[in-house]
Amino acid sequence: MNLELALRMCEASVKQAGREGALVSVAVVDAGGHLVAFQRMDGSEIAGPALAPGKAYTAVAHRMSTADLAPLVVPGGELYGLAGDRYVCFGGGIPLWDSGEGRRVVGAVGVSGGTVAQDVACAEAAAALWDGG
Repeated sequence: MNLELALRMCEASVKQAGREGALVSVAVVDAGGHLVAFQRMDGSEIAGPALAPGKAYTAVAHRMSTADLAPLVVPGGELYGLAGDRYVCFGGGIPLWDSGEGRRVVGAVGVSGGTVAQDVACAEAAAALWDGG
């Protein structure tokens, strides 16, 4: 993950948000969950600067999309009680995988501010720029 690509990913997400009619915040993190790039659309929700990086961090930490993680953290779920602190367990976070033989997560994108479906669509638009390294 590098800054140039992370910024392009943020821009792709913001453009998708415009098509979706959403106002979002978007974060791109590296393999350690450290913020590489962040953008917040004018008028977006106050929680976005906390939730977008949290979704990206969660996607890296668990090597799965936050939409797929969400059902696991509800009462009775296998990971019930996980949510909190830096973990954000609802749709909008997508891990980015390398294309090498080792298949490891090398970063993630997180989006917050729209509906869950809008956040997922915006995160997918950003992740589509990732080519695996």
